[in-house]
Amino acid sequence: MLRGVLLDIDGVLYVGDRPLPGADAALARLRASGLPVRFVTNTTRRSRRAIRERLAAMGFAVADDELFTPAAAARARLEAERRAPYLLIHPGLAEDFAGLPADGDDAVVVGDAGEGFSYDALNRAFRLVMAGAPLLALAANRYFQEANGLSLDAGPFVAALEYATGATAEVLGKPARGFFAAAVAGLGCRPGEVAMVGDDVEADVNGGIAAGLVGILVETGKYRAGDAARLDPAGIAVADAAAAVDWMLRHAAT
Repeated sequence: MLRGVLLDIDGVLYVGDRPLPGADAALARLRASGLPVRFVTNTTRRSRRAIRERLAAMGFAVADDELFTPAAAARARLEAERRAPYLLIHPGLAEDFAGLPADGDDAVVVGDAGEGFSYDALNRAFRLVMAGAPLLALAANRYFQEANGLSLDAGPFVAALEYATGATAEVLGKPARGFFAAAVAGLGCRPGEVAMVGDDVEADVNGGIAAGLVGILVETGKYRAGDAARLDPAGIAVADAAAAVDWMLRHAAT
């Protein structure tokens, strides 16, 4: 029986600047059920503050302690290890790393840098990893859905650095088990009592299942018809956030 929910946001609640139809009512029903919710995102073009403001502007109220991001995990890791990183990230994410060196040399942190993925920037990252710096990926998603179509995410650039250096990146966001574990711990539940709802069959759903969660794939956002064939046999595919909430409420602990 379900006792908690992890919910992806981009592609589940909204796409671009527009809420998905019925997503607000679905979240309201989920909140009213009493099931605790945490919002887990691999978005690395916006800071935590900007993500929450964006959600609020679309009618989704999310408390700071309900939001889990790869940048927060990366910052905690860098501070614990006292590393001065080279940050290959989007300018919109910079405030989440405020106070840390942005051009260090003893770790490489890669997010979705957008236009920042220049040859010079990638080559600096390449040289640092070749010199022994660990390669830390905020996420390794292949692409995401924007209002005007699909766009490359951080994953292809992380893969390029792995190929060039022979190193293996440590992914700090979904589908990393540690990322899911931190979010589940915040719910006070065991993994098998928590559903992970997302539009990314690999990072969200199969990753959640591998971490012991119940995986629910919504057919919105970046979802494509072929994704269902790649869904773990233990996973569940539903039309949208409303259908996901219907399923979760039927399986919620009473």
